[in-house]
Amino acid sequence: MSQEIEIEFKNMLTKEEFHRLCESFAITTFIEQVNHYFETPSFSLKEKSSALRIREKNGAYTITLKQPAVTGLLETHQTVTKQEAEWMMETGTMIPGAVYDQLLLLDIPVEQLHYYGSLTTQRAEMLYENGTLVFDHSFYFHHDDYELEYEVQTEETGKKSFLHLLAQYNIPVRPTKNKVQRFFLAKQNISQ
Repeated sequence: MSQEIEIEFKNMLTKEEFHRLCESFAITTFIEQVNHYFETPSFSLKEKSSALRIREKNGAYTITLKQPAVTGLLETHQTVTKQEAEWMMETGTMIPGAVYDQLLLLDIPVEQLHYYGSLTTQRAEMLYENGTLVFDHSFYFHHDDYELEYEVQTEETGKKSFLHLLAQYNIPVRPTKNKVQRFFLAKQNISQ
């Protein structure tokens, strides 16, 4: 089992802001990753401010449960095979292991999990000051959006650096939902 605390800051960008930042930071290469999202019909994970996904990247598959922590989010990771990931998506059935055990601790009814779809991201990362700057262009349900993330170890200094970067490039601070929230909002909108 692998667990870590994730502290990150996010800001939505316009297409023009995204390309201007990529040019300024000499970002030219992106890696594709696909997030496959799971939830119960009654949104049990959302009620606990949590999210469950399988991330497919470079031929590897990792289940990740994100849940609130005192600072940031606690992420529990579990590597699975392609066949296990496909089986989970087909059946909604969780593979036994660290993530399954953590879901039970959260009182999530694992037998009610369903696969709801995927969000594909073209991602570039680079070290910046004391963290990692992440440039994301995401596609889901006939939407695409642009986002800048800053992953750090220390919340206070990370926030200061991120806000300074945005100000330096005249990018307004925008309230930004995380990817799973944007995914489910878009899914809800197409269902209506």
